[in-house]
Amino acid sequence: MLPAAQTYETLAATFAWQTPDRYNIGVDVCDKWADGSGRLALIYEDRDGSATHYSFDDLKARSNQFANAMRRSGVVRGDRVAIFLPQSPETAIAHVAAYKAGCIAVPLFALFGVDAIQYRLADSASAALITDAAGLQKLAEIRHTLPELKAVYCIDADQAAAASDVHAFWQALNVESDVFEPVDTSSEDPAVIIYTSGTTGKPKGALHAQRVLLGHLPGVELSQACFPAQAKLIWTPADWAWIGGLFDVLLPAWHHGVTVLARRFEKFDGEAAFDLMARHAVTHTFLPPTALKMMRTVAHPERWKLALHAVASGGESLGEELIAWGRAALGVTINEFYGQTECNVVVSSCATLYPPQIGAIGKAVPGHEVVIVDDDGRPLPNGTIGNIAIAGPDPVMFLGYWRNEAATRDKFRGRYLLTGDLGQRDNEGFIRFVGRNDDVITSAGYRIGPASIEDCLLQHPAVCMAAVVGAPDAQRTEIVLAFVVLNAGFVPSDDLVRDIQQHVKTRLAAHEYPREIRFVDALPMTATGKVIRKELRASLTAPSEKAP
Repeated sequence: MLPAAQTYETLAATFAWQTPDRYNIGVDVCDKWADGSGRLALIYEDRDGSATHYSFDDLKARSNQFANAMRRSGVVRGDRVAIFLPQSPETAIAHVAAYKAGCIAVPLFALFGVDAIQYRLADSASAALITDAAGLQKLAEIRHTLPELKAVYCIDADQAAAASDVHAFWQALNVESDVFEPVDTSSEDPAVIIYTSGTTGKPKGALHAQRVLLGHLPGVELSQACFPAQAKLIWTPADWAWIGGLFDVLLPAWHHGVTVLARRFEKFDGEAAFDLMARHAVTHTFLPPTALKMMRTVAHPERWKLALHAVASGGESLGEELIAWGRAALGVTINEFYGQTECNVVVSSCATLYPPQIGAIGKAVPGHEVVIVDDDGRPLPNGTIGNIAIAGPDPVMFLGYWRNEAATRDKFRGRYLLTGDLGQRDNEGFIRFVGRNDDVITSAGYRIGPASIEDCLLQHPAVCMAAVVGAPDAQRTEIVLAFVVLNAGFVPSDDLVRDIQQHVKTRLAAHEYPREIRFVDALPMTATGKVIRKELRASLTAPSEKAP
């Protein structure tokens, strides 16, 4: 979507949206490439290491068959189709079929428990569900609470056969015609509901239009080093149930006809990630910050010969330490990007066009108006900390929260969507992420964001992972408190606490050093790998393992 350009400034000045009135994601990412040539769409590596290849021709035939199967079960245009599976061919087939049938896909994270899926299935009033044996077991407890669920498909035939009201996915496909006329959808027709993580209340369903994929393309292309240039194979450990895996990798790659590698580790392993990328000669990847931090602990990454051309990351600010590690271990400058479920990939770095500014998450992606505003939605001057906001209308912006008009209204101030994050824009257009509104620490009159402190902590040889919150303090309002996971070979001690504190004092700022440090075995994370600082703040009344 982005025109060829040698500089960011030229790109920003010449880009213009060209969103068609009629548009369907399924046709765009599949049918347009299914020309009988056998163009490779997907390499699926199973847990035993065996690989299966699927062409776009295969994908078109199978998605048509599943669209026909759903229609036979009474699923009609506008119905919600829940997809409760990890990265797999069936997940991709179900998504493409749902879009072509004019339905609304509802991706669900494979590790969700019973309560999580019950809430989302009931809230979305899903008419169909595609899952596996593990998902079927969870569903058995709650199906009686889901009266609108018309059809359930299980990819594990034996488990489906044992249940009288469940279809075996592949058997249901195989009896159907591979001819299906895609529904003629508008670019504004609803296509997908992606639920937020629910860290600030009940999860909300962000309803997106068919155009959402087109809205993602400039940001994905920028963060992936002018994608699809030199792109042969792309992979992410991020689950396709999340907007990062689905709309930052799978669907944009297929829009461009680029092959996707599917391999979702049951538990992410840094060595396994290096090995996978080397064996398959992965050229492009999206690695969330948590994955990068885990890979950073792997010794001697030069053992693997990588073919990487671009690495993108988003979700948490990376900082100097991870950027430097990426250059040494991955051979590329990691491009940070920023967005959220409601309005994704609107800010990005792109080392191909301009050097990154350490501490900044990038510049506004061409086509998106990203500004810093006050709480009333008034733009603030450069250099001022305020709310990161995106001006509407915007092709990547959500239609609204599913059946929640009040929450939708609260998300906006006039034409601006408030992200809930604080940031700062400089005169060159770089945007610095300060933190979530409720993550900013007020200490002795200073407003302190956790990101820079966490980055500084990571540069200490003892620190594997770190998260910073504000702890109540009678004198200073709050003090900086750090939760630290230690690298192997280090043990908590008063001397180590003092050494870490001195490290931050001298490298960052005296007023930003953690006055208290708690050593923990692990940090609470969302399913998408973001630290849940809310839980850490709630734990402050618990006794610390080590404090100065």
